[in-house]
Amino acid sequence: MGKKDPRVDTYIEKSQDFAKPILKHFRGLVHKACPDVEETIKWGFAWFDYKGTYCSMASFKQHCAIGFWKAALMKDPKLMANAKSESAMGHLGRITSLKDLPPDRVLISYLKEAAKLNDDGVKLPAKPKAKVKKELLVPEYFAKLLRKNTKAFQTFSGFSYSQKKKYVDWIAEAKTEATREKRISTSLEWLAEGKIRNWKYVKK
Repeated sequence: MGKKDPRVDTYIEKSQDFAKPILKHFRGLVHKACPDVEETIKWGFAWFDYKGTYCSMASFKQHCAIGFWKAALMKDPKLMANAKSESAMGHLGRITSLKDLPPDRVLISYLKEAAKLNDDGVKLPAKPKAKVKKELLVPEYFAKLLRKNTKAFQTFSGFSYSQKKKYVDWIAEAKTEATREKRISTSLEWLAEGKIRNWKYVKK
């Protein structure tokens, strides 16, 4: 059996007058399509759980929004497109009256499809992590000499971030000016020969 949450009743009652019939109607369809659904409040609006996060409904000042947690995996192209846009209008667009809702049979088909995805344990694909290109700050005194040495510059430019950093750190960690100058000279020599900073320790 499903479970109703009195906090959802409160949420509906505190909503704008235009929103109340929309929220009540959708709530009823959710329980009809998925009798074992459980209600809750998450992130300040009404959610329905069924073997995991299932769907939601929210009321704003001038519109309502309805969402399906796994809309991106559902068959309807509109749901998939709206899921990608992640707009505050929800997956059914801007809803200001019952007339804006799809027919009950369509909504119930959506709800049953969403429930089956949870029944089957289908998971949403992980969001790709944005690749942040690391930029290494190369001291100007070293960069200037690198640019004058074509072979060294080409080698350094082709290195990975970590390989470049090993050279830069080695030079920057020098405690005296003389040591730093010596390390710069050695670095330019090794780079011109195409060598990594720790080339001596590479197993042959």
